[in-house]
Amino acid sequence: MDAHTLAPEEHYIRHEPYYEAVADEIAIFEAAYRNRLPVLLKGPTGCGKTRFMEYMAWRLKRPLITVSCHDDLTASDLVGRFLVKGGETVWVDGPLTRAVRVGGICYLDEIVEARKDTMVVIHPLADDRRALPMEKLGQLLEAPPDFCLAISYNPGYQSVLKDLKQSTRQRFVALEFDYPAPALERKIIANEAKVDAELAEKLVKFAQLTRNLKGSGLEEGASTRLLVHAGKLIASGVAPVQACQSAIAQAVTDDADMLAAIQELSSSIF
Repeated sequence: MDAHTLAPEEHYIRHEPYYEAVADEIAIFEAAYRNRLPVLLKGPTGCGKTRFMEYMAWRLKRPLITVSCHDDLTASDLVGRFLVKGGETVWVDGPLTRAVRVGGICYLDEIVEARKDTMVVIHPLADDRRALPMEKLGQLLEAPPDFCLAISYNPGYQSVLKDLKQSTRQRFVALEFDYPAPALERKIIANEAKVDAELAEKLVKFAQLTRNLKGSGLEEGASTRLLVHAGKLIASGVAPVQACQSAIAQAVTDDADMLAAIQELSSSIF
């Protein structure tokens, strides 16, 4: 059976996701896809990396299978394993294998959070071999032309123990993401949270103040995603200062002094 007929319907993005290009990331991703090159997305959390992947999957009309990586994620979780069903032992594909079989896009979010053995299986997919070793089946699954591997990580969060090795990085075309310029961020917040331009401008100003605290008590300032969350709360009738406290301050820190400082910032703006 042709691989494309196996594509699960639920993995297609049916409607165009809202995405505002920050630079030339769309053109570069399309060029990488045409040349069967894997893509690495670098940038802080909440700056639009996942939305970008959804948009590109819609634009390229390919199924998207996203995996949120974590400490317990193993190579078997990605590739697949034998399971007992109804008294029989059957092989069940993992998400990476499914994406390879259907010629889809596999997006491994925060790849450095996964266990080290996951790199063993993605390396052959990320170079000229474009093949997935399935050791438990004794097979080497070749990726079709439509398959694309994409990974992401946040350089600002990673420690020396959780950095992306050069042997992995140098297999990928890298795209660097950051928070949008103020004018574009205002547009995104107004569109996503359904708030007016004045409120969107105040939220962006507040975000910039929190981002200035990075390295002075905060690991990260308010992300665009958190600004949208706050905007939605405000649009639903929550007082702006309380919305910023619940949707932003509490999300970025647990430190009492820092929470108080952020609340003062929001009070000064709203």
